[in-house]
Amino acid sequence: MLQIVENPARNLWQTLAARPALNLWSLMDTVKEIFDDVAANGDKAVIKYTEKYDNVTIPNYQASEEEINGAEALLPEQLKVDMLKASMNILKFHSLQRFETNKVETTDGVTCWQKALPIEKVGLYIPGGRAPLFSTVMMLCIPASVAGCKEIILCTPPNREGKIHPAILFAAKLSNVKKIYKAGGIQAIAAMALGTDTVPRVYKLFGPGNQYVTAAKQYASFNGVAVDMPAGPSEVLVIGDETSNPEYVAADLLAQAEHGPDSQSILVTTSKMLALKVAQAVDRQILHLSRKSIIDQALANSRIVVLKTLQQVIDFSNLYAPEHLIVEINDYELLIPRINNAASVFLGHYTPESAGDYASGANHTLPTNGNARAYSGVNYDSFVRKVTFQEITNMGIKNLGPVITTLADHEELDAHSNSVRIRIKDIY
Repeated sequence: MLQIVENPARNLWQTLAARPALNLWSLMDTVKEIFDDVAANGDKAVIKYTEKYDNVTIPNYQASEEEINGAEALLPEQLKVDMLKASMNILKFHSLQRFETNKVETTDGVTCWQKALPIEKVGLYIPGGRAPLFSTVMMLCIPASVAGCKEIILCTPPNREGKIHPAILFAAKLSNVKKIYKAGGIQAIAAMALGTDTVPRVYKLFGPGNQYVTAAKQYASFNGVAVDMPAGPSEVLVIGDETSNPEYVAADLLAQAEHGPDSQSILVTTSKMLALKVAQAVDRQILHLSRKSIIDQALANSRIVVLKTLQQVIDFSNLYAPEHLIVEINDYELLIPRINNAASVFLGHYTPESAGDYASGANHTLPTNGNARAYSGVNYDSFVRKVTFQEITNMGIKNLGPVITTLADHEELDAHSNSVRIRIKDIY
């Protein structure tokens, strides 16, 4: 049964909000070794590590046009129909995030504005292993396409036959992504970060992964390649009270737990009765789930916290800063203004976290491990840079020039002030 903690003192909250330990620094020697090998030997190194870690040798590891186009025929019709529906929702949501350029005249003759320009080359990582995460392909490829990224690179581990799951290929094709590579793990991140004869070098890396991928992305960021966000094992925090449906809450906790053994599911509630009913429902529902062994391990990292007031529940949630926050109570509207730290919020009895994972339109690539305090999830803005423009007329430099020279002189940067004075002298 899930551990239930009743009315813990505030000085214990930080401990209760702790995630499973993840020591990326212990992996850095391995990451550096593989990065150095890929830097020196390019594709040969990528192929070598794919053989070592994925137990398959693929001399030409770029997915062919025939493989991409042929994937559609391998999928059930209903899956394709529903993937298309989900992709349209994702497209609608992210298209509305496009940045509008507005010019402002800050002083007479001085105009400033910003323009959103796409990151030209982006690398998307799609994990393999436990499940073919074609939903993550849609979550990354679609906003990259909306932003207008010129070169979208996708890497994903091959299976034992050296193939990519057809749903991943079909999802990429929906966004017209054609550069797809059968490479996973550290070697895939290194290939995209450094470039090889086969894989183009990218400017920013996106996508979830295990601790090795996370460490590799962090290492890449030390070497001039941007990354989407700090990431780690997936997590959910559910807010509940006496109006919550315990079966719904239990199902949401279990859905999160099946992501992996290091995932975490937390229920915070004011109701001891709900806590007991949810714990019992978890024990019943888990018996019918195919990934029970994984869920059992994740539940060992999970807990139910019972607090005295709804304000304490909100305070705990903001301290935890969850990747996914489910507010499964009747009066959820009253809590919205008090939610400060969360990556993606699911409101009411009929909004499971699975909706955001697949088809509501919101993005499921989100910051974990408390990073929602400072980071957003992947969105349109993740794939663009905002470039600032400024234009000053001769009237503008006359109006603003004295301000610039005064500030520059007091910072003792006379070359700065001279660059203004020399212009004003010509005008007069």
